[in-house]
Amino acid sequence: MAGATRTNLVKGDTSEANAVAAVAVAVAALLFALSLAALFELVTISDPVGGVPVVTLLGLILAALGGAVITFGVGSFLSYVETQPSPSAGLVATTALSGVWFTVGGLVASQTLGLGGLTWLPVALLAGGGAFALTALPREDIGSTLPAGALTLLTGLVFITGTIGPAWVWELGFQQQASFTAEFVIPTATLFAALLSGWAAAKAYGGFGARGRHMGAYVLIYLNASSIVGVLFVLVAFTAMKGIPGLLNGARVGLGVGPAVGPVALPVSVPFVMNGAGLFAEVKGVLPAIVGTIWLVVGAVLFAVPLGVGAAIFLTEYAERGRLTQVVEVATNGLWSTPSIVFGLFGFAFLVPRFGGNKSLISGMLTLGFMLLPLVLITSREAIIAVPDEYRDASAALGVSRWQTIRSVVIPAALPGVVTGIILGVGRIAGETAPILLTMTGGTFISGGQTVDVIGGFRFTTSPPFVANPELLEATTALPFQLFALIKAGVGLGDNVASPEQFQWATALMLLVVVLSFYAIGIGARYYFRRRLNHE
Repeated sequence: MAGATRTNLVKGDTSEANAVAAVAVAVAALLFALSLAALFELVTISDPVGGVPVVTLLGLILAALGGAVITFGVGSFLSYVETQPSPSAGLVATTALSGVWFTVGGLVASQTLGLGGLTWLPVALLAGGGAFALTALPREDIGSTLPAGALTLLTGLVFITGTIGPAWVWELGFQQQASFTAEFVIPTATLFAALLSGWAAAKAYGGFGARGRHMGAYVLIYLNASSIVGVLFVLVAFTAMKGIPGLLNGARVGLGVGPAVGPVALPVSVPFVMNGAGLFAEVKGVLPAIVGTIWLVVGAVLFAVPLGVGAAIFLTEYAERGRLTQVVEVATNGLWSTPSIVFGLFGFAFLVPRFGGNKSLISGMLTLGFMLLPLVLITSREAIIAVPDEYRDASAALGVSRWQTIRSVVIPAALPGVVTGIILGVGRIAGETAPILLTMTGGTFISGGQTVDVIGGFRFTTSPPFVANPELLEATTALPFQLFALIKAGVGLGDNVASPEQFQWATALMLLVVVLSFYAIGIGARYYFRRRLNHE
């Protein structure tokens, strides 16, 4: 191949063009991340960077990115780089870009040109129609890059010229005073422009065609998935940053400073976690609420999991597929989507009167257990159905009974899926406020900071049911309710807290820690069962 010559189709270095396209994708991803950070006020748009206003800097980057995307499309169309574009950008891209340009045209006509009533509609239709023609009629390289690049370029020019700046406000004109500020509009516009330009640059990097469409879809999926994960981490980090000062209020480290555990005193004292919210507490804390939340979840799991898994085994392995199973499927799906306040009203009307007419821990446990039951049943059925029939057939061929097959083969194989369902359900019920507000909690925090002692409360009696536990029949508190009371009524606050806001955020942080701890336990159990299944 030493004498091979370059054809006219490849007038430029394709590897260099791919490198530039990859840089454009990376810049779009960076802008996407910065936009999310600005929406959560982790980055301010009013502070300058190196003497240049952030809005102007964003505009310059967006303009360069939009120009690069347009250049990719024109270069492909003029055969400066080797690509394999399809005859059209496709229906999905045409619809999306036309809708975006219709919206942009309407906003420019109504807000910038000042066209009132429906006089903005022709401008919006013109912009949307032009984008439709530019996307649907030319080849894919032009149809995918020019509308997306032009929108990114326009967004950048709007920021550079100061048409939208840090002090910009869009008054919506409703009866209530409502407006969009620059702190929201600038990151949002940057986010959408980065998303579109990143998609177009990824298609150019893949050479358009089938490979380019796949690359563009991957970029969209990765950016959206990353944003979901990023939002989760931002929320956790934000809660931790706000809550740690209140959590560490009065904390001490040293020999003998902590509470006594047997004959030995712990070397760490964290009053917020170890004290209650009693009036005479040196530092107010949330220990009764932590214990109450843990017992709530444990009681709900002990009630719902055996019933849900047992029902799933019966419906999957014993019951014939028919009207009964269909009714159960519809009922369980409906119950899982039922609002939590409805479960709370059920517990208040049905359970509370049957446990002495007062709010109690067991009423809260059973109410949350009924909330958890549908999801356990649904996920357990799906996990059992997913077990290959070859496992059952092989066990039956060895002469093993059906129940022994279910117990020794089916259930162990389905346990990772069952545990996954329990994890999802616990994540929902652990943070519920309305059900426990109606069934379990009193009007104030636990006096003196006493924690509920469920295990030590069991007593044997000489009359049925021969076992009693007064602790289960007492009202207690939980972290969701305590946080609700702190925010709405300021219950439990006094002079011995650093500040009401710190106490509230510290309570929210503890609720998050408790929920994530249950998640960690569930994920650990799922990993353990999965490893056992793989080794066997």
